[in-house]
Amino acid sequence: MKTTLTHQGKIIPLNKSNVDTDAIIPKQFLTEIKKTGFGKYLFFNWRFLNGDVNVPNPKFILNNVNYKNSTILLTRENFGCGSSREHAVWALIDYGFKAIIAPSFADIFYNNSISNQLLLIPLKFKIIENLFTLIKKNKNIIGKIFLEEKKISIQEKEFDFKINNFHQFCLLNGFDTIDSTMKWKEKIEKYEKNIFSFFNSR
Repeated sequence: MKTTLTHQGKIIPLNKSNVDTDAIIPKQFLTEIKKTGFGKYLFFNWRFLNGDVNVPNPKFILNNVNYKNSTILLTRENFGCGSSREHAVWALIDYGFKAIIAPSFADIFYNNSISNQLLLIPLKFKIIENLFTLIKKNKNIIGKIFLEEKKISIQEKEFDFKINNFHQFCLLNGFDTIDSTMKWKEKIEKYEKNIFSFFNSR
């Protein structure tokens, strides 16, 4: 699945630092290996009371009706820390998120996100602070992401974000790490054939 060149969506603020993967998707939901169906358990322990999906926590941001159908998550530094579970990324995507904005992300979580077509947008701490203040005053803030240009537009202000060219290429073309390797299939097969011939000739 390709990530579109542009995406426009409502921004929801999760005002927490060091959100680990166990908070994103608790360990009891890791029994499945398919990528779908995890969205209903996203932030389970924060989102529901008494471990019951039928009892939403009214204080948790995802249960605020003002942010219904939000597709861009604004959060704090070191998002996705903790274990390397890829299910955390699957849960965020299955819930409906297309992009996450934060000052920083855990390395393994970042790589898992890129492989699954979830765009992570790092912005400077001061910009993040201003965005939290802005969204606190207006719960209908829309972000427009331009992946090819590496820009995001919010309230008529435009911000550049960093993403290396290879990761950008993978997102734009719907590639994971295996897909990007298989792009060189013919050359790999030729190299393997030459190596095989070399050792057999000795």
